Amino acid sequence: MTGGITMTMSATAVLRKEHEAILRMLDATEQVARKLEDSAPVPPELLKGLLEFFQLFADRCHHGKEEDQLFPLLRQKGLPLEGGPIGVMLHEHTMGRSLIRLMAEATNAYAAGDKAAGPLWAEAAAGYAGLLRSHIQKENNVLFVMAERLLSEEEQSQLAQAFDQIEIEKMGAGTHERLHAQMAAILGEVFVEAR
Repeated sequence: MTGGITMTMSATAVLRKEHEAILRMLDATEQVARKLEDSAPVPPELLKGLLEFFQLFADRCHHGKEEDQLFPLLRQKGLPLEGGPIGVMLHEHTMGRSLIRLMAEATNAYAAGDKAAGPLWAEAAAGYAGLLRSHIQKENNVLFVMAERLLSEEEQSQLAQAFDQIEIEKMGAGTHERLHAQMAAILGEVFVEAR
């Protein structure tokens, strides 16, 4: 998560740092999915917290930065939309949103007392985690490397500044900090229980 540190980081460094937070939350998600697969009880608030993180931070904020700022700039620099990494990333963002919708439906059903929704949540979450892990690896090792070759230091800096604005526009002031605290709480809850 960025939260104002973008002034000293390149845009691709900001996105990589966000990937680290997303990967930590995917670890927690996979742990929770295993519990649900084993029919172990999981607090509905935990499912809601994970879902909110992925809806707001991973999709609306992180993917929003890529879709609204990075990808259009890379297209201006000559990277094609179709037949290249940008098209693949956009397709995977869409696939992720479909899985998040399934997780949201299962979260609501589980919170309403439908224990059969637990395995459905686990299945969608496992698919989402697998998709995002592969997606992050492609971005970190292919797309961002291309971006670092194509963008000047000044362009990286301007892009990073635009990212700060996107956080406020897409999530609202203070949401970044709230999600950061929520992430710490979720990781603590999931991994303390796992010991």
